[in-house]
Amino acid sequence: MKIQITIFLIISVLLSCSSNKELELPLVDNIALERSLLKVEVLAKDLDVPWDLEYADDGYLWFNEQLGTISRINLQTGEIQKLLRIDEVWKKRTAGLLGLAVHPDFGNNPFVIVNYTVMVDSIISNKLVKYTLQNEALVSPQVLLEIPGNTAHNGSRIKFSHDRKILWATGDAYGFDNAQSDESLNGKVLRINLDGSIPKDNPDPRSYVWAKGFRNIQGLTLDDKGNIFTSEHGDAIEDEINLIQKGGNYGWPHIEGFHDLEAEKQFAKINKALEPVYSWTPVVAPAGLNFYGDLAIDEWKNSLLLTTLKGKSLRVLKLSEGGKSIIDETVFFDNHYGRLRDVAVVPSGEIYVATSNNDWNPQPGFPLQGDDKILKISLTKATTKEPLKGEKPKAELGMDGKQLYGSYCASCHKEDGTGVHDIFPSLIRSQAVVGNKEPLIQILLKGLENKENGQMMPSFSFMKDEELAAILTFIRQEWGNSAPPISANTITENR
Repeated sequence: MKIQITIFLIISVLLSCSSNKELELPLVDNIALERSLLKVEVLAKDLDVPWDLEYADDGYLWFNEQLGTISRINLQTGEIQKLLRIDEVWKKRTAGLLGLAVHPDFGNNPFVIVNYTVMVDSIISNKLVKYTLQNEALVSPQVLLEIPGNTAHNGSRIKFSHDRKILWATGDAYGFDNAQSDESLNGKVLRINLDGSIPKDNPDPRSYVWAKGFRNIQGLTLDDKGNIFTSEHGDAIEDEINLIQKGGNYGWPHIEGFHDLEAEKQFAKINKALEPVYSWTPVVAPAGLNFYGDLAIDEWKNSLLLTTLKGKSLRVLKLSEGGKSIIDETVFFDNHYGRLRDVAVVPSGEIYVATSNNDWNPQPGFPLQGDDKILKISLTKATTKEPLKGEKPKAELGMDGKQLYGSYCASCHKEDGTGVHDIFPSLIRSQAVVGNKEPLIQILLKGLENKENGQMMPSFSFMKDEELAAILTFIRQEWGNSAPPISANTITENR
């Protein structure tokens, strides 16, 4: 009997030691901050475009993949548990399985909310669906809401507010009138009860709309006070961070970014439109957004963490003491891991970031081996690799055509001019297009809509004549093209 008890105690101690042991993950980088040292490890790899990361109070990191799979990772063991494949998900470009949210009180409310696109008889729509976790499977799907969709501009992020309402950020679905229309649920932040009904304290108790006037929201988070922040793709200019107010109008498509044009000021005055708290021109394609509060990494406390796609970076946006404005920006991983889709924060202070290098818009040099990945960022006591450091945003561009092309054009047409098949045309040996001076100028000044694939090229008329001339001259003399330079005067004459 004593021998059995002794063996039992030994096994219990071994199991206890094993459960308390920190999960060992492959180290890929170190980061040096002002006072803290961080490590970057690979939590998961070989994923298929992980779109949304969400930590739940069950101790798991939940994630979905664009083709339709929902999984969760045990953060103690690293084990990935696939819970559901949604067969009706329709994927094309940025359509597919998109937003995901886990109920904050998951132990008592085992609900998962997802947003995905479907196509029925050539009609694309976005579904908001609630699932219940039962016996380690997601079951009992309940469609809470369905709205129009498109191959892009579906928005997609979902979060629970502090009062346990569902917040759903929707895109304008390429319908410019949708964002301002009170008859449309596109281009909005919607607020929804858990059963799919309209909360009685919404701005209009007959409408799901909490705020309107958005182009394509890609990030959504709440700070510790319950303030709602979004990150949003601009057109050719003015990517935005917005602080969402009840009943607020954020201006799209009549306003881009800050109210600095006379027409924008007039629209804002009439419609009481609100300005963003931050914006970027050239654009960086902001994606996932999360709040980092009073947690382990001292330098990043009271900040918004933002992943970017075009910018291929993680950005730390320091908030003011009151939390209503952004007072500093630091850029990490610039072009280091490629496109970054989402970021999650856990209560112990670790950060998880999802790469997005296998998505519809491949970049030169990517995907990397093992992409797509989920990376873990946490404190460490010592570095074993040459530490990466943060950088301040790059200064304004000059009149160098190659630099301007890199900032405004390369995310679509690529640094090497190859474009994306059937979406963004290649510029390599495209003499017939780039050599035709006047039509080429008009494309940049007026934009272009490709009715076959639904892709729109924005107007670049906001740029100076000298900048447009520099870009056009660059592409007319690169990648096997040979055409005379274009002068600023020629741009002026064609406006």
